[in-house]
Amino acid sequence: MVNDGRGLRWAQLAGIVLVVGLLSWLGWRLYLDRGHLLGQVSWLSSVLLLAMAALVIAAGLPVRRFLRGEARKSLNPVRAARTLVLAQAAALTGAGLLGWYAAQAALAVADLTLPGYRSVLGELVAVGLSAAVLMAAGMLTQRMCRVDPPHDERG
Repeated sequence: MVNDGRGLRWAQLAGIVLVVGLLSWLGWRLYLDRGHLLGQVSWLSSVLLLAMAALVIAAGLPVRRFLRGEARKSLNPVRAARTLVLAQAAALTGAGLLGWYAAQAALAVADLTLPGYRSVLGELVAVGLSAAVLMAAGMLTQRMCRVDPPHDERG
């Protein structure tokens, strides 16, 4: 867990999106300036990212039920810790992918007159939104795994 037990913050993820987006934009700009075009993005990428988001949330539900006292069976602490790590990895991956695809989308918008760039832009927006969903699913699942300190330590 990061931040002395407080977990990932949205500001950190925004920073990752911006840094990855800027570096990706620069790299893609160099690539495009050499006469290349942006490639197609598979719609399957969006489906896979959304499926991963659903699986991350599904992994967090037993932890949430256990922490709320609603679980019917005990929860292995190692499983709970792994779920938290999975959630944070999903949030970080979603942030990185969002920056990566947002940079390409920005470049596609700048050159919409090129053949096929309208469909490429649609695909990039779809996969970028799917990456944002994965990031949000990771943050939601991290929240599900949160154990609040006892009342006397909140001070």
